[in-house]
Amino acid sequence: MSNKVKVIAFYLPQFHPIPENDEWWGNGFTEWTSVGRAKKYYRKHYQPRVPADLGYYDLRLPQVRRQQADLAKEAGISAFCYWHYWFGNGKQLLETPLQEVVKLGEPDFPFCLGWANHTWWNKSWNREKQTIIPKPLILQTYPGEKDIDNHFFTMLPMFKDKRYFRLHGRLLFLIYAPLDIPDFKYFKNRWNELAIQNNLPGFYFIANTENISNLEDSSLKEFDAVSFSRLHSVWNMENRIKNFILLVTRNISRLFGYSLNKISYEKAIEYMDDIYYTKNKIYPNIVPGWDNSPRRGPGAFIFQNSTPELFKKHVDMILSRIKNKPDEDKVIFLKSWNEWAEGNYLEPDLKWGKDYIVALRKALDNM
Repeated sequence: MSNKVKVIAFYLPQFHPIPENDEWWGNGFTEWTSVGRAKKYYRKHYQPRVPADLGYYDLRLPQVRRQQADLAKEAGISAFCYWHYWFGNGKQLLETPLQEVVKLGEPDFPFCLGWANHTWWNKSWNREKQTIIPKPLILQTYPGEKDIDNHFFTMLPMFKDKRYFRLHGRLLFLIYAPLDIPDFKYFKNRWNELAIQNNLPGFYFIANTENISNLEDSSLKEFDAVSFSRLHSVWNMENRIKNFILLVTRNISRLFGYSLNKISYEKAIEYMDDIYYTKNKIYPNIVPGWDNSPRRGPGAFIFQNSTPELFKKHVDMILSRIKNKPDEDKVIFLKSWNEWAEGNYLEPDLKWGKDYIVALRKALDNM
C-alpha cells in the first residue's frame, strides 16, 4: 500500500443503548433496530442488510472495537473519525465508546474527532416514529466562550492520547456543519491557544460540506482544509427545481410504498467525481454505497447495484485526482465505516463478506 495516501473513515458510535434513545424510540434502541427491520421497496432492493464477521455488535465491548480496528488495518484505513455529539452546556451523546478507547488504551489504532454539530430531530433515527411535522429532540446550541473552553477541556484526554491522528503536524478536528458556528474564527483561535497551553501542537481544522457553492464561502477560508462529498450532486440537490421534484417524488414514494429516488451506483460514482478534488486542501470522500431506507422508508435515496468492483473503480477515480498532490494532502475520507442504516458501510455483510475491504486495499496498493 502507498503510505502516502491517508484514508480517514467516518465512524458512527450509535451501536449501544443510551437513556435518551430509550426515551425517544423505545428501550434498547440502537442503529441495529432500524437496520434489522428494514424492508424491500422494489423487487431487487438489497434489504435488509445483515452484518457478517462482527454480527449485531455492541460498541461497549472492547473486543468489538479491537475487531473493527483489525478490519480497518486490512482495508488500509489510517484512522477512524468518531462522530462527536456536543450540544452545548456540557451535553454529549454517544460518547461512551471513545471514552472507553481512551480509558483502556486500546485498540492500538489512530482516531480523531468529527463534531456532528446539528440538532437531532424525531426523523433522525427511526422512520416508524417520525411525525408529519418534525420536532427537535435535542437542540444544537452555541452558548458562548465558556462553553468553548468547557468543550476543549472535556475532550482534552482524547487530544492528549498518543493515538490521536495528526495532519500537517496538528490534531485533526473536523466540523460537520462549519457554517453553523457563530464565530468560528474565535473558536479556532481559542482552541489553538488552549492546545499550546497544554503542550499540544494546535489543531488542523477541516470543514465538512456536500454543497459545491460552500467552497466559495468566505467563512470556509478560516479552515485549514475541506472534506468534500459530492452526494448532493447525484440528485442535483443544489438546483431548486430539482429539489422540488425530489420532494414530490419522495412523498409519492411514501404514499405508495415504492422507492422512486434511486440511481445506479455505476452512474452515481461518475457524478461524485470532481475536478475540485485536485486542489491541495480539498479532501474527497469515497462512498461504498447509499440506501437510507432503514431510516427514511420508501422516501429514501438509494444507490442501486453497488459492487466491490464498482467501488474499486470509484476509489481509483478519486486516487487519480489526488496523485499529484503533496504527500501530506493525499487525504481521502471514507463515508463511512459503519453507517448501516444508510447502506453506507465497509464492514462485512452476509452478501459481500470482506470484498469491499479487499477492494479498497487493492486500489490503495495500486496507487
